[in-house]
Formats: sequence, C-alpha cells, structure tokens
Amino acid sequence: MRFLALFLLMAAGASAGEYVLLASGSRMRVDRHEIGETGVRLFLGDAWVEVDPARVVGYEAEECAPPTPAPSPTDAAPVAPLAPVPTTPAGLADAAADRYGLRRQLVRSVMAAESAFQPLAVSPKGAIGLMQLMPSTAQALGANPYDPVQNVDAGARYLRELLTRYHNQLWHALAAYNAGPEAVDRYNGVPPFPETINYVSRIDRDLRTKPEPASGQ
Repeated sequence: MRFLALFLLMAAGASAGEYVLLASGSRMRVDRHEIGETGVRLFLGDAWVEVDPARVVGYEAEECAPPTPAPSPTDAAPVAPLAPVPTTPAGLADAAADRYGLRRQLVRSVMAAESAFQPLAVSPKGAIGLMQLMPSTAQALGANPYDPVQNVDAGARYLRELLTRYHNQLWHALAAYNAGPEAVDRYNGVPPFPETINYVSRIDRDLRTKPEPASGQ
C-alpha cells in the first residue's frame, strides 16, 4: 500500500538521504530529488511528489549519526507501550478527530472532499496532501504538509479553530476551510461561490446520511 510505504519511509530515516529546504522555512526529508522541465520531483521510496521549483531554496545532505548504544538492563527504565499509529487515511482522520473533539465523520468527509483520501494530492492552486493545506496555512500551523500525519493533524486543528471562530456554525467553518475566512467574513456567511456551496452541501449531506465511524473501522 503506497500510503503505508510512504509513512514508514518518512518515519524511519535509517538510510542516508537529503533534506529539501522549502521557502516556507520548513525542511522535508526525502531519499533524493530530480529536477525536471515542469518542477522538482521529491522521492520517498517508490512514491514521489512534484513541487514548484520556486518553493525550494536548497538541499542539505543527511548525515547518518552513529547508533546510540542500548542501555543495559539495569539502566533501562520501564517504558509504557505506545498506542498503535494509524496507517490509513481514515485512521489518521479518526485519530485527529478524537484529538480535537471533532466528529470522525466530519474529518473523513472533509478529507474525502479535499483529496479523495490521496496522500500525494497537490491541487493546481498548490494545496497539499490529504487535507489540502496551502503552504502558508501549514506554516502558520507549524506543520510539514507533505507528511501525512502532520497534514491531517494540522487540518483537523485548523477546522477546530474555525468552528471556535464561528461559534460552532458548521457551514461557516466549512466555507472558511474551502474559501478562506476572509470570504466568509466579507459575506457574513457562506460566500456565493458555486464551488464553496457544493463543498459545504456535500459534507453536510455526508454528516446527515453516513453513520459515525466506530473505533478501528
């Protein structure tokens, strides 16, 4: 599964690769890059994503640190078992929804509308990943939009912030996620944009017709 392979490769970092320095100020670890006619391709195993060369300001070689010696049995402190990390887009959506007190189906529906559950999705406007974060939004949230875990966490956190801003008025928050808070504030509600109206209506219909996902589904 490409998503699982991408996640494991991004988390592992055992083999030497390189860091891509982005204009947003963040860094992204990749295995390698190739400069083509239409953009820079960033490779993580078999997966790759193409970005505008203007977003890349440089590259740094990754230095492999020597392995840290394992502590002796007498020095090792007891470690609590870690919770399993979700390995699917739906699992990431549910975990982020639980973290920020949102309905699971809400985060899943936003993800479906934004990216159709595709971790490598990049829109013509430059929105990135499962929750289609714009680089400026991701930077403000302190997230790497190319990392699926950070992308979904930041998207759910942003959705929670919008719900708080608009006093839990769902349509206002969804419209702001799609068209930006400035548009919602300008029209004092859902702006009269066909794309935004369809977006809000689709997610609202999902919430009214689809059951809330149970844990592990």
